[in-house]
Amino acid sequence: MIDLQDKHNCPALEEIEQYVGNPVFTGFCSEMKSTYQCSEKIEFSSCSWERGWNVKFKKSGKTLCTIYPRESYVTVMIVVGKKEKDAVEAALPECPGKLQEIYYQTKEGNGQKWLMIDLEEEGDNYDALLRLIQIRRNS
Repeated sequence: MIDLQDKHNCPALEEIEQYVGNPVFTGFCSEMKSTYQCSEKIEFSSCSWERGWNVKFKKSGKTLCTIYPRESYVTVMIVVGKKEKDAVEAALPECPGKLQEIYYQTKEGNGQKWLMIDLEEEGDNYDALLRLIQIRRNS
């Protein structure tokens, strides 16, 4: 078993997949790769808020999302900045109530909201999250 807190041992994507143990992680990564023609970057965060290994997807220097592995699910972070705010807020009524709640309860700092969305299965949250990432990519 991998130790996500051990910054001296970078896990392989396959090890993270085993740790998560949920096909939603593999499917989400595949979706990101095929949709945006980008590859994952496994990075260690020393941030006290969310310390440990995570998986980032970047395109043209912009982080589209960061995935935090958990046992049996993942938490996906997407940043909604000034450029994306209007488009995201226009799309929110079509998003599941839980995602809307996360958006409105997340405090804004420096003109950004850092949304942390738990992903346990494909479905409404999954599709809405991909929509928000598309908005971020296009902004």
